[in-house]
Amino acid sequence: MGRLNFVLLLAVLASALYLVKTQYESRRLYVELEKAAAQSRKIETENDRLKVEKRAEATPLKIEKLAKDRLLMRTTTPAITEYVKYKSAADVAAAAVQKAPQ
Repeated sequence: MGRLNFVLLLAVLASALYLVKTQYESRRLYVELEKAAAQSRKIETENDRLKVEKRAEATPLKIEKLAKDRLLMRTTTPAITEYVKYKSAADVAAAAVQKAPQ
């Protein structure tokens, strides 16, 4: 009977140690999960902030200012506008025939 009690005592101790180890691992994993969730929220917040900043930079006034300042562009005026006239294929062929040496 003493031998059975000793075996049962070892079984209880082994299961108690296993339970402690399992609880410790569970807590460690829970803390890791919370850290990952906090990092995810931080990244989402940063992503939202960057999207808002991107939309703010894409306004027509900012783009026009950037084009004038950095690219030295200017608005068009009739004085600097060049108009191109469309020539049909028949007109081009007729002009080529007239210019051909005879």
